[in-house]
Amino acid sequence: MDVKGSRMAKNVTGQGRPLSPHLQVYRPQLTSMLSILHRMTGVALSVGTLLLVYWLAAAASGPEAFETAQSVVGSFFGIILLFGWSWALFYHLCNGIRHLVWDAGYGFELPELYRSGWIVVGASGALTVLVWFIAIVF
Repeated sequence: MDVKGSRMAKNVTGQGRPLSPHLQVYRPQLTSMLSILHRMTGVALSVGTLLLVYWLAAAASGPEAFETAQSVVGSFFGIILLFGWSWALFYHLCNGIRHLVWDAGYGFELPELYRSGWIVVGASGALTVLVWFIAIVF
């Protein structure tokens, strides 16, 4: 360590340069959290699709298998999983649209990043509640 207490790495010429900071140095921000959440919902959608495949395979297998699958999916835990899966679907969809807008070259100013991030959070929540409301009422 040098006099100031910072760690320096030596390059080929022997001169010091600062080391790259680790994640602990950075304060979590909305943009970073939404990026991590986008990846997590992608994984959750993949895992949740296995439940959907199980349900469809049970429906194709016959009434007894379908009844068992319905009891799993229709349980309290199954409904919670379906609600979370549907929210993950809408979040991933809305954030994917946000990324498409970025790919077109728009929305890179800091206020626009935060605005679009909150829109994604709100839209995914609203779409989830809307779909579940429609499913329950009708």
